[in-house]
Amino acid sequence: MTLPWHLYAMAFVYILAGLNHFRNPRLYLKIIPPYFPNPKLLNSISGFAEILLGIILCIPVTSKLAAWGIIALLLAIFPTHIYMYANEKARMGLPKWILLLRIPLQFGLMYWAFQYTFFNN
Repeated sequence: MTLPWHLYAMAFVYILAGLNHFRNPRLYLKIIPPYFPNPKLLNSISGFAEILLGIILCIPVTSKLAAWGIIALLLAIFPTHIYMYANEKARMGLPKWILLLRIPLQFGLMYWAFQYTFFNN
């Protein structure tokens, strides 16, 4: 079975985002809420998860599992968006209205991934 091009686009986005966790970790460390332990480890885990999920999204027999994994990952990192909105130091100079728009964007990304959970693999 051939996967649609937009699934490969999604995979590419997650692989690049995951690589960026290792290329620019300070960016991500700033937005991890302080109530989470070991931010460096969490950054590495989430970056690795994005890369791995992006790769297995491209494999027909694992694409459905990867889509569910992306949804779970997006839910797991959701507190960072709330923290960025609520904490001025974590905002990275972005206006609050942009940070507020990121919240529904997360749900849009979850919906996008959800579209690939129904492929017959």
